[in-house]
Amino acid sequence: MRNYTRLFVVIFDDDEGHGQRQRIGGRTPPRSSSAQRRGLTALCNYIQRPAGPALDFSSRRASNRFEPGTSPTFIRNVRIWTGENGGNEVIDGDVLVDKGMIRSVGRIPMSLLDDIQKEWNGTLNSIDAGGAWLTPGLVDLHSHIGVGSAPSLRGASDTNSRKAPILPWLRSIDGLNTHDDSYALAMAGGVTTAQVLPGSANNIGGQSFVIKLRPTTERSPTSMLIEPPSSLNGSHRPDFDYNTSPAWRHMKHACGENPSRVYSQTRMDSVWQFRHAYDEARKVKEAQDSFCESVRQGRWDELTDAASIDEIKPFPESLEWEALVDVLRGKVKLSVHCYEAVDLDAIVRLSNEFKFPVASFHHAGETYLVPDLLKKTWGGAPSIALFASNFRKKREAFRGSEFAPAVLAENGIPVVMKSDHPVINSRYLLNEAALAHYHGLPAALALASVTTTPAAAAGLGHRVGKVVAGYDADLVIWDSHPLSLASTPVQVFIDGIPQLPGNFTSVKPPSFQRPPRVPDFTEERKEAVEWTGLPPLVPKDSVDSRGGEVLFTGVKEIIAPIGGRSTSEESNLTFSVLVRAGQIVCISNFGDESQCTVSRTSMKDNTRVVDLEGGVLAPGLTSFGAPLGLVEIRLEPSTNDGSVLDNLSEAGSALTSLVEGGAVRAVDGLQFAGRNTLLAYRAGVTRAISAPVGPGPLLGLSTTFRTSALNGAEENAVIEEETALHVVVEKGMRESVSTIIGWLRSALAKGKGVWKKVVSGELTLVVHVDSADIMATLLHLKSEVESHSGSTSQMTFAGATEAHLLASEIAEAGVSVILSPSRPFPGSWDQRRILPGPPLSNSSAASVLLDHGVNVAIGVVDEFAARNTRFDAAWAALESHGKIDRRTALALVTTNLEKALGVGAGSKSHKGYRQDFVAYKGGDMFNLESKVVGVVSAERGVVDLF
Repeated sequence: MRNYTRLFVVIFDDDEGHGQRQRIGGRTPPRSSSAQRRGLTALCNYIQRPAGPALDFSSRRASNRFEPGTSPTFIRNVRIWTGENGGNEVIDGDVLVDKGMIRSVGRIPMSLLDDIQKEWNGTLNSIDAGGAWLTPGLVDLHSHIGVGSAPSLRGASDTNSRKAPILPWLRSIDGLNTHDDSYALAMAGGVTTAQVLPGSANNIGGQSFVIKLRPTTERSPTSMLIEPPSSLNGSHRPDFDYNTSPAWRHMKHACGENPSRVYSQTRMDSVWQFRHAYDEARKVKEAQDSFCESVRQGRWDELTDAASIDEIKPFPESLEWEALVDVLRGKVKLSVHCYEAVDLDAIVRLSNEFKFPVASFHHAGETYLVPDLLKKTWGGAPSIALFASNFRKKREAFRGSEFAPAVLAENGIPVVMKSDHPVINSRYLLNEAALAHYHGLPAALALASVTTTPAAAAGLGHRVGKVVAGYDADLVIWDSHPLSLASTPVQVFIDGIPQLPGNFTSVKPPSFQRPPRVPDFTEERKEAVEWTGLPPLVPKDSVDSRGGEVLFTGVKEIIAPIGGRSTSEESNLTFSVLVRAGQIVCISNFGDESQCTVSRTSMKDNTRVVDLEGGVLAPGLTSFGAPLGLVEIRLEPSTNDGSVLDNLSEAGSALTSLVEGGAVRAVDGLQFAGRNTLLAYRAGVTRAISAPVGPGPLLGLSTTFRTSALNGAEENAVIEEETALHVVVEKGMRESVSTIIGWLRSALAKGKGVWKKVVSGELTLVVHVDSADIMATLLHLKSEVESHSGSTSQMTFAGATEAHLLASEIAEAGVSVILSPSRPFPGSWDQRRILPGPPLSNSSAASVLLDHGVNVAIGVVDEFAARNTRFDAAWAALESHGKIDRRTALALVTTNLEKALGVGAGSKSHKGYRQDFVAYKGGDMFNLESKVVGVVSAERGVVDLF
């Protein structure tokens, strides 16, 4: 501190600044009031106080989010997963809700009900849930809802700033759109709370905020916040109460590929950016600590300002760095986007260098390979927020594994399942937990991964994530066990307010009311770690005519396209099936599995016996929509076929004269044995149909190939070289919709090359389109072309989000529809008029179209999703109120899809394909209880065993 020779000290003072002054040793403390000193003392105490709920939080009688006038609710007869006892507590009983809070759980005393009714003049909403499952509202720890809005419009995209790699001063609340169509959809999936993160374009993207999704009376972003930090708009204002407990703040960091790509920097640059930013924050923190040490010691003379010797210097603070200072003080729940071990290691070292905790690592594809590293994080191992199966879209995600949640749990690391909405529609957050459970994450931890664990990681475990008295009344009543496939909310409460229309009824099979009996993936889990995320995906054994026979025992059902045999769900009878050279040669009678053994030509050494344990044999599935075989790592151009040029642009026209009949062929760029392709094969998808990738409008000719093939020279690797002709018509393309329709009309009128085949009906024209208005125009165009040609052309709408609006017209025109994805999302303007399906509408798009006689199929958009094809088909059936039976569900991804794409129609390369059969062990193919253990291929004369 400087020495002053002409200063005096105030040795006593009143609040108006009057007092006596006395020289002390040539130095004089500043003129200051006792109120100012008390304020600085309170401020210094406040900045050292840990974040978290107020000491009296548990004694609150009403939620701070209570909407006046909201009546209490008594939910009777529910099976309650409370979130207590490590997620293992289940209570059969009731739940009483009042003033936005849970008042009582279990057996509710009549005296309490009487008291509530008296307080509310007899008003008490009573719901008999009929024994349904009830859980806490789901908590999405990683979402961009509201800042990456649906439909996606330029004026409502506030996820990323590209001003600089370090932006801790930005805040997602400042870009939160209250009109995002996703809020209602997410609540329809049981999501009640979400952390809205800035994007991952920056190393430090800014501060995130946790919101509740329900609409509020105020209708503002601020009113959606669950527990806003005291620093939302400045904690150092004169009227601030420094005796409060600071609420948790939240912040987003990102390392690896995203910020490196956006800012053309290396990982070395990124880590330096972090270190430099934290060093700046450290300087501010140390200045504050030094200031406050003088305050605590009463050394006011050290706090004078040379320019004004009678005034105390301002408290050292920086609006730019104050959020990072709070990270260093342990008051921020830090969410860090990191995939690979190299990035995780850098953040762990950074946390120890600057001594701050990390609340959660997100995406975190390689965390399951380095659990010991995670435990070295300063303050303890973070929670790990993961996808269930969305991997391999970029290099750093390539080693991600569906077994990561189970491996992390085995190592004592907290697991969170997330949506990254809109990457995964947060409406299906619970499905991420269900898939994690399917692949080995224990049921209690799977449910906790979308409730209690993310609530704790966000610093909100004292009020959300559990069904406990005193917690916020965020509750979901489900139509089936929450971890069963397609489990759907019957009602969702946020702050005690119901959010769904309340007229949804559902009938699920009895087996869906209990936790799924998931398969054993122990060996696969070990292989994932042993092979650092890249285990071999080829079959462990392929049995051909030289290798002997395969005897499948314990078979409960054979599902055939026509006919077939099965037992009832209640029956325990099974049968056996003998396969030789890929052909089924014997099926025993029910209950007499020894019958087929007499057919063995070679008795012992060359007969493999595979017990399906009540499983099924079903036709192999077909995948369409994602460019399997053309795209390996989506964001790595060197691994892909590439993009077809816009044929209406100057460059595209120079490359091909498409109106004259030329077309790009997908088969010419096909590559085999990709990981997504082989994973699809191991999940029962034996064929894929892929179209060229590009901006359109003309994509080219799709191809049909075997997902089992390891190279293009393999016999029967390509089933059909040219399957269908694909075009894209949507708003927002380089050309107007009217220009593209004009081009189509001209191409069809000239009828040359591939267009001649389209006009004659020999080749199906697949139009990738979502808008009902554009579909109506295309139907007119089809009629016009047929009127002139005298032939019936084959047209299919793919994508087709709004097709339900024209169901009767589409059926009358004989047009097929491929819903891709099978469950809609209003991602663009052309997709905004979705039919959401249960619980928001009693019908789904698939059921409406089928009711009108349309040939309907379903597809996928992302390569990773092809492996979940059977679950998508099952989901369509489960949400149809019984309108879609199991065989129809199977047809959605087999015969209906093949018909929609014209597979085999007029093609010389299609060789009378014989049906593959897939062996599912442990249960039905349409639930989360079975796993694929083999594929029977008559065409190739082999049985592949996994």
